[in-house]
Amino acid sequence: MSDLRAGDEPRTDDAATVPSTDATVANTLATVDWRRTTFDLYRRVRATPDPETAHAFWRETRDAMFADHPASPLLAEDAADFESLPVPTYDPDWRFHARIEPAEPQAMDVETGTDGTVHFDRLGVVQLPGIGTLDVWSHGGYAGGVFVPVKDASAGKARGTYGGGRYLLDTIKGADLGGDDDELVLDFNFAYNPSCAYDPAWACPLAPPGNTVPVPIPVGEQYDF
Repeated sequence: MSDLRAGDEPRTDDAATVPSTDATVANTLATVDWRRTTFDLYRRVRATPDPETAHAFWRETRDAMFADHPASPLLAEDAADFESLPVPTYDPDWRFHARIEPAEPQAMDVETGTDGTVHFDRLGVVQLPGIGTLDVWSHGGYAGGVFVPVKDASAGKARGTYGGGRYLLDTIKGADLGGDDDELVLDFNFAYNPSCAYDPAWACPLAPPGNTVPVPIPVGEQYDF
């Protein structure tokens, strides 16, 4: 599920605030390139046999994207002092191959600032030893895709994770760690913050109750802004 930008509509009462055609084209193409780079990043992650090596490449690439890419979600004041995202070193104990198990049908509608209501259907659940269960969501839009957010016990706390939760998988945006048939690779070392963690102008789908777990998860992107 792609992050959905709120507040981008041009105002009709002040012509000076309406973005120029050139700026609109530049912003759109920057977003396209961000998506293209992200898809290629995860393709290379899946193609790397050693998860720790893949994770190091993932960290390095995302740091470069946040620092230099014109579609970076960082606010200007945060970008000025940016060095790297707060991601701990790889811990293999947080990597799982999880089979999607049946679950009662459930729907989730997310209100956004620009795209109206975005619909999700629960595809099933995964059982993760020592963590709990997570709902697996199917995106109801034309592009389809699998979406697995997670909110852990450290969310919103000092030296913890983002209060709204993080994303494990978001295949519509390219964040796909692989798997076979009805099994998913869920590696919490690759959990990352939605764009609204950096810029309040973004409206992001956050983790619902079925994607909230009672344990802290000290790997993946943390939150220290």
